[in-house]
Amino acid sequence: MAAGAVITVRLVRSFEHRNFKSVVFSGVDLDQQVEDFIRLVRDDIATRPGLLPPFRKHAYDTMKIIHQAHGAKTNELVMSLDDDDKLILQDGVSLRAAGVANETEVAFFRREDYGVFKAKPVTLW
Repeated sequence: MAAGAVITVRLVRSFEHRNFKSVVFSGVDLDQQVEDFIRLVRDDIATRPGLLPPFRKHAYDTMKIIHQAHGAKTNELVMSLDDDDKLILQDGVSLRAAGVANETEVAFFRREDYGVFKAKPVTLW
């Protein structure tokens, strides 16, 4: 795929408050390693115009597939709490091998925050 893929990254700042912002990345090489893509996203959001400082400075460390093109979407507003073993992207594999394809949407979040929310999934609104 010479042109690269379009990947939407949902920056999850807070699960409890459902605070997230979606950012689109075009021309993504699906054969790059997961950790390289995470580094690319971190570097990009640190200087992306129009992105508020709380989203730029958050300590994101984990990605999880939320939705694939032409697939069913979850009813969860931020992301599904199921199938972590299949959907959380692991270091040392390519995006393609991890299940990422063109027009995939992934969440980018702090794993510690996710663990706390998953143990007690209560939203504050």
